[in-house]
Amino acid sequence: MATEPESITDYSDDPAFALHRGGKLEVRSTVPVRDADDLSLAYTPGVARVCTAIADRPELAHDYTWTSKVVAVVTDGTAVLGLGDIGPAAAMPVMEGKALLFKQFADVDSVPIALNTTDTDEIVETVIRLAPSFGGINLEDISAPRCFEIEDRLREALDIPVFHDDQHGTAIVALAALQGAARLIGKPLSELRAVVAGAGASGVAVTRILLNAGIGDIAVSDSKGLIYEGRDGLNPVKQALARDTNKLGLKGSTEDALRGADVFIGLSGSTVGEESIAAMSDDAIVFALSNPTPEIHPDVARRHAKVVATGRSDFPNQINNVLAFPGIFRGALDVRAHSITEGMKLAAAQALADVVGDDLRPDYVIPSPFDERVAPAVIAAVAEQARKEGVNRI
Repeated sequence: MATEPESITDYSDDPAFALHRGGKLEVRSTVPVRDADDLSLAYTPGVARVCTAIADRPELAHDYTWTSKVVAVVTDGTAVLGLGDIGPAAAMPVMEGKALLFKQFADVDSVPIALNTTDTDEIVETVIRLAPSFGGINLEDISAPRCFEIEDRLREALDIPVFHDDQHGTAIVALAALQGAARLIGKPLSELRAVVAGAGASGVAVTRILLNAGIGDIAVSDSKGLIYEGRDGLNPVKQALARDTNKLGLKGSTEDALRGADVFIGLSGSTVGEESIAAMSDDAIVFALSNPTPEIHPDVARRHAKVVATGRSDFPNQINNVLAFPGIFRGALDVRAHSITEGMKLAAAQALADVVGDDLRPDYVIPSPFDERVAPAVIAAVAEQARKEGVNRI
C-alpha cells in the first residue's frame, strides 16, 4: 500500500515568510498611459524618435532612459550573509532586500540579478553585457578571493561605478565608527594599533581603508594565524596585505596580537576569549562584527573595552552597511561619476562620523540607519569628492 507523501512545511505562522511572499519589489511606470495619445508617445511611434536620437548621440540615453539612475545588484550566491554558498535562487531574497534598502534610504532604483554561474570570467562577461542598462553595479555576496578579481576587472572595463558592498560598505562604516571611538578615547588614528580577524572580502577592505586613513599599525589574521611577509601559502591578496601591514612582524594567533592592541575588529566568524580582550590596552575598542554571533558577546567585551560595536541591531553601535551604500550610489549617480574612488569612500566615512558630532559617547559612535541626516550627508560628501577628483560628468 502506497504511503502518503510527507506534508510540505507550513510557513504561514512565520512573519518573515509572510512578508516575503510574492517578493518585496515591483516595477511601476513613471508616466501615464490613459489614451491613444499617451500610448503613441510612450511607445510607438513616439518612442522611435527618442531611439533614433540616442542612436545618433549615445550620451542622450542618460537623459531619456532610466539607465543613469538605476543600479544592478548582482550576485552568484556564493557568500550570502553568514549562510555561505547557497546558490543564486536562495540568494534572491537578500538581493531584493538590498534593492528595497536602496530605494528606502536614498531613493535609488535597482534591479536584483542572481547569476547561475560561479565562473569568474562568465560573471565578468555577463555583467559587462548587462551594463548598458544601468548606471552602476553593486556586487553582492560573492566569495573571496574571486570577488576581488571580479570587481577589479569590472572597474577597469566599465565607465560606471562598480562597488562590492561586502567589502567597501563594511569598511566605510567601520572607519566612521573607529574615527568616533578614537576621538572618544583621545587618540588619533595614527597612534592606534589594530588587529583584524578575517582576511575575506570585508577583512581585506576594512584593512585597506584603515591604512588609507592613516592607522598606526594593523595586523590581520586568517584561519592559519597572523599574516606576515614570508608566510607560506599566501594568495596574491594576502601577499599584498603582508607587505603593507604588521609593521611589528608579529607571528602566531589573533590572541597573541591582541596583547596591548588598541583595536580589535572581528570579521571572521571565529571566537575570541575574554582574557584576550582583557589583555588589550586601556580604553580598548572592540568591533565584534560577525553575524549572527559576534566573536565575543558585547556584554563581556564591555567589561574591558571602552567602546564595543557589533553587526547586530539589538546592541548599540551597529556597523550596518545600509549607512553607506545607498548614499554612496546616489551621490555617484547624481554627478554621473564613472567610478567610486578611495577618496569618495573616505569622504563617506567622514560624513557618517560628522553626523554623530558632539553627541559622541561609548554607546553612540555611529548613527542609526534611521537617522534622517545620514543619507543626505553621505550623498553630499560623495558628490563633492567626485567633483574634486574630476570623476564626475555633470
